[in-house]
Amino acid sequence: MYGLISRITAVRGRRADLAAILAGISDMPGCLSYIVALEDSDSRAIWVSEVWESAEAHSASLGIRAVQEAIEQGRPLIERFDQRIETKPTGGIGLP
Repeated sequence: MYGLISRITAVRGRRADLAAILAGISDMPGCLSYIVALEDSDSRAIWVSEVWESAEAHSASLGIRAVQEAIEQGRPLIERFDQRIETKPTGGIGLP
């Protein structure tokens, strides 16, 4: 499995809009878990936690039309990507 955890800072006043765009992505083959969460201690921060069958499945998702549209809509609402951590999930609730 392949995991990715990202912290994104939204443009001031646009976090809810960005989170809605990110959370609206669905039907991504090979995606086992995709969670969008708001950080309590920073009113502009969003965390996205992903688990994929493989790194290749994650890379392939970037070619999905809905994902490309979400990136296009969300890009103007992102001030910066703060952290991007790749992981190797070993299991957990909902994972094989």
